[in-house]
Amino acid sequence: MLAESLKGTDVVVESAGLRALVGHPTTDETTRLALEHGLTSKVISAHRARLASEEILGDADLVLAMAREHRHAIVDLVPRRLRSTFTLRELARLGHEATDAELAEAAAGSGDPHERLRRVLAFVSSLRGTIDPPPSAADDDVVDPYRRPWDTYLLSTSQLVPAIADVARVIRVAAGGVSVAPPVAADIASGPQGAATSGSTEPRVGTWARTERHSWN
Repeated sequence: MLAESLKGTDVVVESAGLRALVGHPTTDETTRLALEHGLTSKVISAHRARLASEEILGDADLVLAMAREHRHAIVDLVPRRLRSTFTLRELARLGHEATDAELAEAAAGSGDPHERLRRVLAFVSSLRGTIDPPPSAADDDVVDPYRRPWDTYLLSTSQLVPAIADVARVIRVAAGGVSVAPPVAADIASGPQGAATSGSTEPRVGTWARTERHSWN
């Protein structure tokens, strides 16, 4: 869970879904995996799906989608989020190529946490032209396990866990923190979740996941 990985920072992480079953809890499979990855029963039971909207997305400093189709939908809904919307695995892949020093240098010169994150995201985006693309465009997506076999949930988990670690490092540096390896808990999606925000002094990160039912956030 990205929020768990960013504990100790001022970053706010929230979620909503494209076609969420509003008010529903996580699936049984998601609950099982969440527990295995260190989330508490209290945190899991408190989660309820909510529907994403232009209002919710409008103030997010960063929006993370589980797949490219979701990223496109987000940008169609809120065009001004174009430069701050990535799939989770895309941001992880690009951020993995940047050192802490490079990220810190990109953020330097501003004491505003929102501006620091914008500068870091702009730097990470610029790496698209300097590193090789993934072998397949689908490598920037997290496989959707909803209504699929348990093995697909495990595959989704294996994609999410390392991606969350890389993304959390990028955000921690942007927030002015030390990018020690965070205790990673998976943002495993099994339905429609992900996005975030409202006006605040803290950076706000939205996670945008599935279009069918519940996810971890």
